[in-house]
Amino acid sequence: MKNKNYLPIYFAFAIVFGVLIGSFFNGGNSSRNLFAKKSSNEAKIKRLMDYIQRDYVDSVNTENLLDGAITQILGKLDPHSVYIPKENLQAITENMQGNFVGIGVQFRMIKDSITVIQPIKGGPSIKAGIKAGDRILMADKDTLFGKNYSSNAIPKFLKGKSNTTINLQVYRKSTDSLFTISLKRGKVAIKSVDVSYMINDSIGYIKLERFARTSYSEFKTALTKLQEKGMTDLVLDLRGNGGGYVDIATKIVDEFLEDGKLIVFTKDNKGTVDESYATNRGAFENGGLYILIDQNSASASEIVAGALQDNDRGTTIGRRSFGKGLVQEELDLGDGSAVRLTIARYYTPTGRSIQKPYEKGKGAKYSRDINNRIKSGELLNRDSIKVVDSLQFTTPKGKVVYGGGGIIPDVFVAVDTTSYLNNFYFNTIQNFAFDLVDANRKELSKNSLDSFLKNYDINKSYKEYLKSINTTLKDSKRRYAKRFKPSKKVEKTLKEYLKATIASQIYGDDGFYRVIQADDKMLQKVLELESNN
Repeated sequence: MKNKNYLPIYFAFAIVFGVLIGSFFNGGNSSRNLFAKKSSNEAKIKRLMDYIQRDYVDSVNTENLLDGAITQILGKLDPHSVYIPKENLQAITENMQGNFVGIGVQFRMIKDSITVIQPIKGGPSIKAGIKAGDRILMADKDTLFGKNYSSNAIPKFLKGKSNTTINLQVYRKSTDSLFTISLKRGKVAIKSVDVSYMINDSIGYIKLERFARTSYSEFKTALTKLQEKGMTDLVLDLRGNGGGYVDIATKIVDEFLEDGKLIVFTKDNKGTVDESYATNRGAFENGGLYILIDQNSASASEIVAGALQDNDRGTTIGRRSFGKGLVQEELDLGDGSAVRLTIARYYTPTGRSIQKPYEKGKGAKYSRDINNRIKSGELLNRDSIKVVDSLQFTTPKGKVVYGGGGIIPDVFVAVDTTSYLNNFYFNTIQNFAFDLVDANRKELSKNSLDSFLKNYDINKSYKEYLKSINTTLKDSKRRYAKRFKPSKKVEKTLKEYLKATIASQIYGDDGFYRVIQADDKMLQKVLELESNN
């Protein structure tokens, strides 16, 4: 009976709250604080809260009730207007600002212990002498091992205010020693540029993970270093990049376009148009350019890809992008929570809106779009991509492009169906690779990454991996425990991922991507196009 009683109150509260929040949305930009202006709606919502707290038959957490109401109201708008509870806001803000305050380690929970995978470059831990493979057993007086903590629960013990001291008890397996390290928490960078390197003597490669506040400076640094190494052509990898700040995206596009070229324009609910143009500061306006996108490239990634495609700059390679053409602004709700509210639509230089269709209040249907693409065969065949003739546009050089649902690449590359690993493979390889490197860290660390890529015998490690899995299955005594024997196609992917994971344990992200990308279909397409040119 309690649930049945609760639901009508919940929906009634949501409706009344909707009146209030609706009046705010329609009230212009005069106030950014939801409850800053006294109104009859505010009095109404306060009165309802008082009634619920005083008279409602069951005990109700009004804070949770309010959070649920906000989420429901925003769900009636568009798929990208969202509520961010205060417990999630800090992590999201740190991610988009490009840094956080902490000790600076990449870690995994291995056998119920915090195990350092890599200390982060420039962070407090690496300066204090913490090494890959170290186990952090205690943080000040908090015991961190043997507690069954999830990985998400650990940061609260390690983060804190800048310049505050934390004492870590550390076990180092390589020397079988237990010791204490005292360090001061500090600002730790969250990388936007996962990796950058020269594919060959002339082609450079940059993988951009997000468009955070620090992304442009990271990108600029990587671009300059590649140019110093003789780069004449660049591959900009935006696969899986879900977006970020629009102004950061326009700064990056500016590096590739001539002065005065339109990058993007936005239009709000009053019809106000805001245009962004390239300046004369571009550092790579004439070099060859390839932009890699896939079905998970969204928002700011699509601004970059669309601006370059519409200005006939470079070649876009991959699969149709996500299709997010809406601009959000983050608005503080005054209690540590926030809403991201859609305030405008953006358009590519030819006038395309690449926002895919959606129905208000149908967020679940919107999120299933990727499943529809799989079913239609779009990820495997360019001809399966549906276009609308009325949304056809033409670039200055006569190339036909389409709006209405993502960026369709100039050159299509089908998804590699053999490259996906389920959680069983992923988890067992992660654990095996860590144990292997942990037992041989000193010897393996003597080799350079180039030497590892050329000479490491993955076949031997793969046989050991299979043996360990089959032993585990046998010991499990489960009825379905059969001999683990992958197919040839799966075996190829397993070997590649195993080698990449071992490399990541030793050399970080550089090692992982260099291995994975040796058989990357999109990069192979780049080399093919370069060869034809």
